[in-house]
Amino acid sequence: MQTALKSRALEFRDQLSRRVLVADGALGTMLYARGAFINRCFDELNLSAPDMVRQIHQEYVKAGAHLIETNTFGANRARLAGFGLAEKLKAINEAGVRLAREGTQGGAFVAAAVGPLGLRIEPLGPTSFAEARTFFREQLEALFGAGIDLVIFETFGDLNELREAVYAARETGGPDPVLIAQVT
Repeated sequence: MQTALKSRALEFRDQLSRRVLVADGALGTMLYARGAFINRCFDELNLSAPDMVRQIHQEYVKAGAHLIETNTFGANRARLAGFGLAEKLKAINEAGVRLAREGTQGGAFVAAAVGPLGLRIEPLGPTSFAEARTFFREQLEALFGAGIDLVIFETFGDLNELREAVYAARETGGPDPVLIAQVT
């Protein structure tokens, strides 16, 4: 698995150095537009509405996207616990990667979408750096294990939390994973 991941990471870096790569758009907005209620766990739709998720990925590829993000933005134990879904973490993340792969049919890179935990991290809150890293590591192990090409950390407002997410990715994704970080 690590060899395939490294190969795709190298291919991504090579293509990015030679041309503009277009990423997909908002997945949550598209799910909502198709009837997913705003107060539900959109990540769980990987299990309960896989056709809807897969179709959105297909539409983004058809529109010209070279990079598709998995439907896993909030699929960490802390966020899933709020919906009573913490024990489905691995299944939700693995399904998210599988659906993105199926939706791209090999025509785009698959990036794991990883969002903030939704917890206050020290020194601003009770969650320690080590706990935050453990939450990220668990999600990233499932994502890397399922065969993502790279990781996109989205909408992080706390640089300490982002740092722990990056450390977790380096611990689980091998020596040189492709990581993209977005802060808000």
